[in-house]
Amino acid sequence: HTGEQPSKCLECSKSFRNSSSLITHQCLHTREKLYKCPKYGKRKSCNHSSCLVRHQCIHMAERPYKCPECEKSF
Repeated sequence: HTGEQPSKCLECSKSFRNSSSLITHQCLHTREKLYKCPKYGKRKSCNHSSCLVRHQCIHMAERPYKCPECEKSF
C-alpha cells in the first residue's frame, strides 16, 4: 500500500511493483512472447496471458460474453 515500485526496467527506467510485471514488460523490448498457443506454437504467441486465453476461445468455439439485451454471445 506504500506505492513503492522496486522493480525497474534497465532499458527505459519504467518501474513496477513486482518482478513478474517487469519480466512481462521487458518482453516488449526484446519482442519475446511469453505465452504460446499449444495448437499453433510460435505462429500465435502473446505478451500477456489474457491475450492467449482470449485466443484459445477460438479453438473451443467458446463465447464467454453474452449481451444482456439481445442474448447474443461473443
